[in-house]
Amino acid sequence: MSSDSDVLEAMHAVVHAFRSKLLRGEADQPRDLSPMEGKALGYFARHPGATQSDLATHAGRDRGQVARLIGGLKDKGLLLAVPDEADRRVWRLSLSTEAQAMHKLVQQRQKVLASAATQGMSDREVQQLMGLLRRVRENLQQQE
Repeated sequence: MSSDSDVLEAMHAVVHAFRSKLLRGEADQPRDLSPMEGKALGYFARHPGATQSDLATHAGRDRGQVARLIGGLKDKGLLLAVPDEADRRVWRLSLSTEAQAMHKLVQQRQKVLASAATQGMSDREVQQLMGLLRRVRENLQQQE
């Protein structure tokens, strides 16, 4: 019988395998990105116009660390910053055209890997897995 910690270890192993395969497929990617840079670009792809503060809150990271991350992505030409119309001290961030193309490529790779990961599972099994993972996440969120 598996212990509770075995469940979390198995989840970690799945995520690690997914990320490893995803990054291995990025040999043709024009830029080397750290995992955190990739996550930040993904966040701004899903939330165009969000702020540096929004990302820090979402990621649970130190504001200084996020500021350096954002600065690096802007220096690489991957993030565009526009001042907020209501508060000129706040900058709204979005992906550059190059970063949008990179994100689209990553999304395509994720779709292929997701399909491979659930190969042989019925729709019912996939839905059951999703429900169990949702419950695990909710249980962890209640611990805060």
